[in-house]
Amino acid sequence: MSRAKNFDLIVFDWDGTLMDSAATIAVSLQAAYADAGLPVPARSDAQEVIGLGLFEGLARLAPGASREKLEEVAHHYRLHYLRGDQEIAMFDGVADLLQRLYDQGFLLGVATGKSRRGLDRSLLGHELGALFHATRTADDCHPKPHPAMLLELMDTFGVAPERTLMVGDTSFDLEMAANAGTRALGVTYGAHAREALERLPSLALLDSVPALAAWLSTHA
Repeated sequence: MSRAKNFDLIVFDWDGTLMDSAATIAVSLQAAYADAGLPVPARSDAQEVIGLGLFEGLARLAPGASREKLEEVAHHYRLHYLRGDQEIAMFDGVADLLQRLYDQGFLLGVATGKSRRGLDRSLLGHELGALFHATRTADDCHPKPHPAMLLELMDTFGVAPERTLMVGDTSFDLEMAANAGTRALGVTYGAHAREALERLPSLALLDSVPALAAWLSTHA
């Protein structure tokens, strides 16, 4: 007899949680600031804004920059990121994990700071779209750490916060979960260091996709 589920809806962040894209994003941000003639952020600082909506992150890296200048940075960023986009892989084990959760009857969602176009391109390219019941991006509603993405996903399926689990690699993911009243799992192999994740509530901090899969098989 299968054990009772503790959660009905599991929501995943994308970049740095399912897809191994944090390094590409950070390098693309650095190149974009250089192209726009602005001070180039350190790699660690560039990784710290992953998870925010694009313009929220750009503004954090260039305080005081005009909207027009940030539009220029965003344009260069998209060009740099798209050059390597097709080569960015999912973390090993992610596809099998998602398929297993789907087959077990969990509702699966995505909550990401990516654009709608960017997420849809990734879902199509990696042939994972059919495994997710609903997705939210920074284009669809307020970006992280605002709770809107999780609130809308829960409302879509009529799932209560205590039956919802958010999985992410940044402090913004964990903060969003806290703001929405859901449980959270942090993964430490993505954009933010373990020390940053430890400051926020989570059920566990996991160091690899196999560790995440093992936790979910036992606790979800």
